[in-house]
Amino acid sequence: MVVPSPPFDSSQPRPGLEPLSKESLRRAALDARKAYVRTLSDAARARLEQKLAQNLTSLFAGVSVVAGYHPLGSEISPLPAMEEARAVGAIAAFPCFANPAKPFRFLAGDPLEPGPFGIMQPAKRHPAVEPDLVLVPLIAVDGSGSRLGRGKGHYDRALVRLKTNGARLIGLGWAMQRLTETIPADDWDIPLDGFASPEGLELFRRD
Repeated sequence: MVVPSPPFDSSQPRPGLEPLSKESLRRAALDARKAYVRTLSDAARARLEQKLAQNLTSLFAGVSVVAGYHPLGSEISPLPAMEEARAVGAIAAFPCFANPAKPFRFLAGDPLEPGPFGIMQPAKRHPAVEPDLVLVPLIAVDGSGSRLGRGKGHYDRALVRLKTNGARLIGLGWAMQRLTETIPADDWDIPLDGFASPEGLELFRRD
C-alpha cells in the first residue's frame, strides 16, 4: 500500500543543508496534501472516503466505542466510516474540548457544535466514553507508526492514557500521506497501530 511520497524526502542526504526539521516536514506534507485534494472533484472525494469506510469495517467487529473526528480542510473524512461503525452496533464518539488548554475528552454524540480551533464537536451534555478504537487524523505517517499532526499535541495528550489502556489507534489519510521516509519522533509522540486510506489498511508491526 506504500505509495510515492510527496516531493520531499527527509531521509536522503542534502548536500550543504541540514536534514528537514520536523516542522519543515510538517509544512511540506501539509502543502502536498492540500495540492492532492485540489485535484479531486467532490464526487471523487466522496467515493474515496466511502472506500476508506469499507477498508475499516474489519476493525469494527467486537468494538464497543469507535472514536472519530470532524474533518478540517483537506483531511480525509471518517464520517462514512463512523456510520458503518454505528451500523454494527458500536457507539460513535468525537473529541470535545471543555477547556482549550486541557486534553479533550471523547463524547458519545455527533459533532454539531463549533468548538475551539475551528473544530466541530459534540455538545458538552453528551456522556464521556472510553474508546477502544480511535480513528486519528494526521498530516503524514511512516512505516513505524510515527505520526505528524498539527504540532499542538492535542492528540498525543489525549491518546497516551487510551494507548496504555489498550485502545487501538488507527491513523486515517489519503494514500499519499503514507511516507516511505522516517518521521522524526519525540519522546512524547504516541505511535499508531496502523494506517488506513482508500487504498487499504496497513497494520504496523511491533517488535
